[in-house]
Amino acid sequence: MRIEPRKQILDIWRDMLKDCYEQKKWIWGGRAESNSIADAEQLLCLFYPITQIDTFGVYDPDAIPDDVLDVLRPLGESSRISRTLVDVALEYFDNHTGEDGQPRFGAGSYLRTLDPDQPLPEDQRLQGLDVVDAYSISITLCLSLLVFVNARAEEEKQARQLDKLGDLRVRASRRLTAAMVGMLRSFVVNSVSVDTAEGQNILNMLRQGDTTDAELQQGLSTRFGRLRSQLHADVRLGVPDDTKPDDDELFECGWTWGIAQGAESIGDFDFDVAAKDGYATTRPWLYFTVSALDGIVDLDSRRIRALNILDEDQRRLSDALALRWDLTQRYWSAMARFDPEHWPLEDIPWRTSDGEESDYYSLLVMSVLIQDLINRAATDADLIKAVGIIQELAIRGRITRRMTDDDPAVALHHPGVRQGLGGSEDVVDAGLALYAADYAPLIIKRSLQAAQLTDNVEAREALMTVAEAAMDHLNERRLIRDGNPVELWDSLQHFPGLENLSFAKPSWYVTERVVEALVATAAAFEQEPPRSSRMYDHLLRLLHEADHVYNQELLRSNVNDRSTLRDRLEEIGEHIKRSRELRFRRTSTAIALAERALRLLDALEEAREDAGRRR
Repeated sequence: MRIEPRKQILDIWRDMLKDCYEQKKWIWGGRAESNSIADAEQLLCLFYPITQIDTFGVYDPDAIPDDVLDVLRPLGESSRISRTLVDVALEYFDNHTGEDGQPRFGAGSYLRTLDPDQPLPEDQRLQGLDVVDAYSISITLCLSLLVFVNARAEEEKQARQLDKLGDLRVRASRRLTAAMVGMLRSFVVNSVSVDTAEGQNILNMLRQGDTTDAELQQGLSTRFGRLRSQLHADVRLGVPDDTKPDDDELFECGWTWGIAQGAESIGDFDFDVAAKDGYATTRPWLYFTVSALDGIVDLDSRRIRALNILDEDQRRLSDALALRWDLTQRYWSAMARFDPEHWPLEDIPWRTSDGEESDYYSLLVMSVLIQDLINRAATDADLIKAVGIIQELAIRGRITRRMTDDDPAVALHHPGVRQGLGGSEDVVDAGLALYAADYAPLIIKRSLQAAQLTDNVEAREALMTVAEAAMDHLNERRLIRDGNPVELWDSLQHFPGLENLSFAKPSWYVTERVVEALVATAAAFEQEPPRSSRMYDHLLRLLHEADHVYNQELLRSNVNDRSTLRDRLEEIGEHIKRSRELRFRRTSTAIALAERALRLLDALEEAREDAGRRR
């Protein structure tokens, strides 16, 4: 199906408000009980499109588009919509701030035991077990709220409402700073010997053919020499020096699942998260690494820089996170493309250093790679390889193929890929896990990001086909109410073997990621289409000929002529002028205009020849 972000986001809002807003009261929680992550996801379903897509803005009551106003009507009249949203956002901070004023980042009801049949331990310490997902989504949410506050404050006139906006700005900024500190203390460098199981897993993932360990180690040393030096010289906040790699060690960098064991405290901040003991095993998890990278991208977005909403401390933390973002991007992108002829990423599934392997991990590495390709001038060869990998992942995830009985691919979508939280057993006397089940929306997001990188028509069409197939897949997973689908997720009853698995309440985890994919789609659609160099060359030839023939006609025509012929010449001139204006932005449209001008010029010449023959 065609992806229509505006219509689909509005449909989600309509059904969401039926679930979440009753008798002027916001209802927190869904399939999972209220927790700091799920509640942030719930809010972002509204605030993320509002602050990312200009035509969804609700700041000025007199400028809200009619379709947006109609869908948000349950929140009140146009003058009340923004005020209601502010009240709901303030309630979020009430719910996830301790009595001591400390922001809370516990995953709560999202946590599971390693054995899914075992109940969670009744342990208060579990509620204080922060995870990187909570830091990352808090960064995205708080930035969205700060953008919202800035825009709304320009329109608000009531003193009481301005006070609420000021309160929301302070609380969002405080939580943002705490989340950034937690993110810094969760960054890890895992240095391992080549002779260990972890070292061998790293080498075996990279190995192509009969390459020896020594050859691989030399290749890694050469490829990561500068990055290794930067880790030693530039990465300081929160990272102990003794975790950084020696020259003869392999290493990996990224984010563990929470504050790392042995993470150094970060002074000058009055947050618990800045100084409390770390607990997470000091090894990067791909899932939490990509989650962290996505949050940090929002910090450095053009909109945030333009609004200048970060204070001095936040800018310092943002710079430190940007350094870690850059190093991590470069590391995983280089690992994915280690052999330029046959990328390790093509060898699906990706195997992590702890020996776990999954198609989902390949998709996560692809996520990092695409962001890296965006940041540098990607070659067509790189992009064509990336397209093939995305297509293969869509097949393996049963996005573009049907699900079969006892299909192992079901686990990618339900319950998701288990992320064992190494070190949690030392805190709550039980091994804990989170389950990642965002395979389908992630396929959409990465396919559209990749499509923006190429002017290869076949590659773009292939990526759009994958994205649309993933949306078809997700449409089949909408919740069913009274026999009809609603724009909330996640129902899995059409999967073989899961026909009896029904849910009454939405998963904000999946629904928010669908919204995120739709916002990414809108961003892709708002950009000008890429320019093909071959089409541009063709356009220049058309314009050259059109200009030449047009000038010939002007030479033949009487300057005092005010007949239809002069009107036609002016029309042709406008077509040529407009074609030139569009030649960089919309080459195909410019070609159509140039061809129209040439057809009109030919018609003039043909008419003149006919007139000559008649004489």
